[in-house]
Amino acid sequence: MSIFGLDVGSRTVGVAVSDPMGWTAQGLEIIRINEDEKEFGIERMKELVEQHHPTGFLLGFPKNMNNTIGPRAEAAQAYGELLKETFGLPIDFQDERLTTVEAERMLVEEADTSRAKRKQVIDKLAASLILQNYLDRKGPLVAASGSKMTFD
Repeated sequence: MSIFGLDVGSRTVGVAVSDPMGWTAQGLEIIRINEDEKEFGIERMKELVEQHHPTGFLLGFPKNMNNTIGPRAEAAQAYGELLKETFGLPIDFQDERLTTVEAERMLVEEADTSRAKRKQVIDKLAASLILQNYLDRKGPLVAASGSKMTFD
């Protein structure tokens, strides 16, 4: 079994998945959404859930730099609740401050990726970083073991 890691924005959701043992995160795709139009990509998420059978969702939690919760963090919480209601799976949140900045730095400095290509993959890479940080913090088998999967 696996965990989905999500980087939720107002226009896209980057999706990553853990390996069955909970060691590594791999980017899956970017789902186009439109928060203003209440289009949240749930149909595509259903297809991904059917394909990968995750045991839960981990969402990036974009706190403000002063550790307060702003509008983007509230939007992530609302998206998490929508997923919980739709799929009946546990959700958890991972502090994602500066994750997108880290992803962009990796694409610029390490991969020398053009601006156009960065835009196409940055949310997927950010989702992978969010999930990998969580897996590293929780330890192996978190995705495979219901007893270790606390989603606190």
